[in-house]
Amino acid sequence: MGTFTTLTAADGFSFPAYVAQPAGTPRGAVVVLQEIFGVNAHIRAVADGYAAAGYLAVAPSTFHRVKPGVELGYAEADMNEGFGYKMAVEALPAPGVMADIQAVIDHAAQAGGGKVGIVGYCWGGLLTWRAACTLSGLAAAVPYYGGGMTTPEEAARQPRVPVLAHFGEQDRWIPLDTVQAFRAAQPGVEVQVYAAHHGFNCDHRGAWDAAAAALARERTLAFFARHVG
Repeated sequence: MGTFTTLTAADGFSFPAYVAQPAGTPRGAVVVLQEIFGVNAHIRAVADGYAAAGYLAVAPSTFHRVKPGVELGYAEADMNEGFGYKMAVEALPAPGVMADIQAVIDHAAQAGGGKVGIVGYCWGGLLTWRAACTLSGLAAAVPYYGGGMTTPEEAARQPRVPVLAHFGEQDRWIPLDTVQAFRAAQPGVEVQVYAAHHGFNCDHRGAWDAAAAALARERTLAFFARHVG
């Protein structure tokens, strides 16, 4: 079980982040970026899972600039509420939430004593892709079904670090043809596609696919082992 701490971005904005410590000396750190449902029980469990694998894991509240204390479930009402917060964050003047993510990377590098990887899910996958392309201090990035990252605008970005991207071929939010276009535009990115729906990693929602989640985690941990430590 981890604990919450308060971090501060370069513009002075303070926000909470869930920190999960490994049992021994960290092999590095992993920043975990939430879905549109907040740093809820699932995201905390994901962070705990990376800590169990030996990494210092830090999951910031990326909604905090527009709404503190968000912790939603996965019902339709929760989805609508979370989508509203996401749109509000996306509408912030630049750099917006990216300044918070940079602060988390900096903290993770210092506290973890090594390299830093980043992983994100759904909207967090999109932010992970943007972080890989625009922020400093990362060694690797793993976006899971990043909503919006296969648009031409996002696919035109150039990552600064190795990227492993997971998608579901049955994802109605991210059409497979856009995934294929992203793969063609980004030959340096390792793209993995699973016979699963959007959100397949989350065991709190109906789209959870145990086999796809296990394989994606195995690949992610191997990727981080190569690039982070």
